[in-house]
Amino acid sequence: MKLASYAYGQWITGSGSGTEVRDAVYGQPVAYVSSAGLDFGAMVRYAREVGGPNLRRYTFHERAAMLRALALYLTERKEGFYQLSYKTGATRRDSFIDIDGGFGTFFSYSSLARRELPNEKFLVEDDVQMLSKAGSFLGRHILVPKEGVAVHINAFNFPVWGMLEKLAPNLIAGVPAIVKPATQTAYLTEAVFRAMLDSGILPEGAIQLICGGTGDLLDHLAEQDVVTFTGSASTGRKLKTHPNLVARNVPFNMEADSLNCAILGQSVEPGDPEFELFVQEVANEMTAKAGQKCTAIRRVIVPQEKVEAVLEALKARLSQVNLGDPRREDVQMGPLVGASQRAEVKAVVEQLRQGCEVALNGENAELLGGDWERGGFMAPTLLYCERPWQVEGPHDLEPFGPVATVMPYTDLDEAIALAKRGRGSLAGSIVTYDRAEARTLFFGLAAHHGRVLILNREDAKESTGHGSPLPQLIHGGPGRAGAGEEMGGVRGIKHYMQRSAVQADPTTLMWLSGEYVRGAQVSEDNVHPFRKYFEDLQIGESFLTHRRTVTEADIVNFAGISGDYFYAHMDAIGAKDSVFGRRVAHGYFLISAAAGLFVDPAPGPVLANYGLESLRFIEPVGIGDTIQARLTVKRKNAKDNKPGERPTGVVAWDVEITNQEGKTVALYTILTLVARRPN
Repeated sequence: MKLASYAYGQWITGSGSGTEVRDAVYGQPVAYVSSAGLDFGAMVRYAREVGGPNLRRYTFHERAAMLRALALYLTERKEGFYQLSYKTGATRRDSFIDIDGGFGTFFSYSSLARRELPNEKFLVEDDVQMLSKAGSFLGRHILVPKEGVAVHINAFNFPVWGMLEKLAPNLIAGVPAIVKPATQTAYLTEAVFRAMLDSGILPEGAIQLICGGTGDLLDHLAEQDVVTFTGSASTGRKLKTHPNLVARNVPFNMEADSLNCAILGQSVEPGDPEFELFVQEVANEMTAKAGQKCTAIRRVIVPQEKVEAVLEALKARLSQVNLGDPRREDVQMGPLVGASQRAEVKAVVEQLRQGCEVALNGENAELLGGDWERGGFMAPTLLYCERPWQVEGPHDLEPFGPVATVMPYTDLDEAIALAKRGRGSLAGSIVTYDRAEARTLFFGLAAHHGRVLILNREDAKESTGHGSPLPQLIHGGPGRAGAGEEMGGVRGIKHYMQRSAVQADPTTLMWLSGEYVRGAQVSEDNVHPFRKYFEDLQIGESFLTHRRTVTEADIVNFAGISGDYFYAHMDAIGAKDSVFGRRVAHGYFLISAAAGLFVDPAPGPVLANYGLESLRFIEPVGIGDTIQARLTVKRKNAKDNKPGERPTGVVAWDVEITNQEGKTVALYTILTLVARRPN
């Protein structure tokens, strides 16, 4: 087949014969790929003028719902994608990481956005900053979607996950994307992309696809656009320094292949659970995706006295790995993406052999289906570098395949120093049950690694492993790893948004942010706010309660109910010498008493207390002091209720408790579940 690109709302087949892509298992032609004839400038304009405005019409929650619907739609069709994935050399396990992992990222970001972002089109960040003494001049950061396009240039090893983990944050943010998959596996990316379009879930212009070269695409990008890249460091540097990207200061996020390490703790002995976990983790990383992972373990750093045991254990495990056609259930490892990739890896291994000895080669391994010559098969290869300080290769050269190098260390400082020689990595692993050892190693590695896994017998069962980036955590690393970040929860979404600092008076800031700011004008009416439905409550709507004088009986009774007999509440002599100088009411009594002042007890739209945030006690309240509370609608967030559930929303109320002198004694936010008006 000849792959097509999806540009400015239509499928376009590139002119010319294109690049031939072959099956990684048998070397048979699978597709021809060409983008010749595409108008890349028109693609960029279409994204900005059609896709961007269409996406920005929706809120974070509405865009999150699209992602969830897409993930469900794709999951129902995943078996077809698995069949194509076999042609890339991926086993069923490998495809699960790529295909189901990609869909899982959509699910995760959908849940994350609905849980942690407001049902708005913008994001209010951090607290209000006081910029004046009297409080009439304030500042705050607000994030809005960039009005450009996200260009994603992806690697060949994860044709599905690589596309979806980049798309999820920019789609939630409200920014359209142009996806450029690697040519070798573009046929799988194109199949998933087609299904996304066929679903009809995303608005027009939200996504476009380039199968083939990028032509002059980068020449058309501008300040509001973003480029993300995954692949080799050399290609990344070339793109990052593109004259137009430099001239227009276009944000460029790079995630490059790195020389990741795994360190076995000095305290671990053969026979310990951690020893077996270490060997298992290294072997898994060498064989999963045939070692074609940017996070794969390349350097195996072990105590000098345990080198022999580790080498023997790794050789025994790797020798049992069956190579062959990934469709077969008895095959644990498929081929590299193609014969050319195998040639590249072998060339790097030859360079590494100049300073290392081969501990396991496996060139004569039996093949269970597939073609040694035409396919991309390569057996696991284990090297040993006896003098890692005298050899540069293992710290500079990355064989992007089933290859790892074992190297010894004498103490933890040397282990850390060896890890740092990788000059920045995406991921590192520490395997030990000794917490002091883990602490020393982690803080030694942290500045040089984007992610560190500490593996032991307690977390092994549920651990996702060394090489598995997770949507909740950043995927990226310093130095040669690219110095970029992807995913990381809300952090990844913010990458596609512009942070703007707004300076204004409290009331204007409240109107801009959709959140009540202390000092802003409030509104009051005769209807108690607890008698109103979610839709009827307005930001800044406020209720001032009647007063209550605190008595000794209040304090004594609360102590009896709560069991809190702290001396500052109950011991007049001890309290006199305390920081308060007298007996004071319990802080939690004040919160309870304030609730008694502002709660309307009859059944109504307010259904339940949902929580309490940011509680601060500012002034003590003693016997005879009088308190009063002001309840103000701070922010609202409509919930995405399941079918059949009662429609509700969460209302955050700003609560300020004052005393008879008008001084604030406590500040906090309460959350309530409020019914929405029946449709």
